[in-house]
Amino acid sequence: MAELGKKYCVYCLAEVSPLRFRCTECQDIELCPECFSAGAEIGHHRRYHGYQLVDGGRFTLWGPEAEGGWTSREEQLLLDAIEQFGFGNWEDMAAHVGASRTPQEVMEHYVSMYIHGNLGRACIPDTIPNRVTDHTCPGGGPLSPSLTTPLPPLDISVAEQQQLGYMPLRDDYEIEYDQDAETLISGLSVNYDDEDVEIELKRAHVDMYVRKLRERQRRKNIARDYNLVPAFLGKDKKDKERPAKRKVTKEEKELRLKLRPLYQFMSCKEFDDLFEGMHKEKMLRAKIRELQRYRRNGITKLEESAEYEAARHKREKRKENKSAAGAKRGKEDGKDGEFAAIENLPGFELLSDREKVLCSSLNLSPARYVTVKTIIIKDHLQKRQGIPSKSRLPSYLDKVLKKRILNFLTESGWISRDAS
Repeated sequence: MAELGKKYCVYCLAEVSPLRFRCTECQDIELCPECFSAGAEIGHHRRYHGYQLVDGGRFTLWGPEAEGGWTSREEQLLLDAIEQFGFGNWEDMAAHVGASRTPQEVMEHYVSMYIHGNLGRACIPDTIPNRVTDHTCPGGGPLSPSLTTPLPPLDISVAEQQQLGYMPLRDDYEIEYDQDAETLISGLSVNYDDEDVEIELKRAHVDMYVRKLRERQRRKNIARDYNLVPAFLGKDKKDKERPAKRKVTKEEKELRLKLRPLYQFMSCKEFDDLFEGMHKEKMLRAKIRELQRYRRNGITKLEESAEYEAARHKREKRKENKSAAGAKRGKEDGKDGEFAAIENLPGFELLSDREKVLCSSLNLSPARYVTVKTIIIKDHLQKRQGIPSKSRLPSYLDKVLKKRILNFLTESGWISRDAS
């Protein structure tokens, strides 16, 4: 008599409590897996009848030699979990299977049995058409994390972060450059049945998105290099901490304007370092020229150069004093100082103040001026008396000097205007 609670195969009388096949057309016909697979028939039961799998949940799908002793019920829960949570979410899958399985056990069992096991080798082909390439690897791919590596957070307060909409942990802003750039790839999905044209179109979308990311990062770098954020907030902590900068000369300003096209290839610090180096080079060249001048004057020691510079300053000071004294004497002499070039020439005392100014401006000696004046006035008087005259002016008197002298004599009333 069969023990209470146990089930036996009606054909071979073996115990079938863990797993048996029940006929849906015949009553009380239950077969073991061996007899069912062999197509056993008994009484009115036939092998083509419908059947129902009756599982007690205690048998192992992979046989008793499989590691871990996974039951069929746990296998079913595992497959449900992989479909629900997706590959890789081992914590959620372990919780779904039961408390008796850890995430590590779930991962090892699924990978060993369903991927690398016989079932995986039979179901997963060696080559998958249109396999998606992983572009997120750190090897510098189009979507590599190194493409937009976050910079160190800005040194600003919480209130200033809220004012800017700045998120320091991500080095992002609430409103970024080209805010809608993510719409290019938000709706992309790769399917195995995509045609080549569709794949190339999706790659073009990804390429456009990467270019926008690079431009966004470039603008962030520019804002950091040129301290635009502190300038926007009305403070520049770094400039306060730095020592006072040297005064920029006019020549350096002009050179900066000429080299402005290089701004797009260099950061602000690199550009300042460039000009600082050029300034140091200029100072060194000036020092070299000074040392060469000392050498030409026979100075070979720095102690002697100090004495030489002191003597040179004394000489320059004496020259300045002499020039200042000469200017002072010129002011005291009054107008005579203006005619220093002609005051010692003969005939100077015969000239009026206006004639002295004229001779000084024309660089004409007083004697020559008196000669020309006499000839012009004599010719004028002879013409007024009706006496024909043929004046012969000196050869040193050109047309410009003659015209200036005639205009002066006419304005002074020596000759009439029609005669001039």
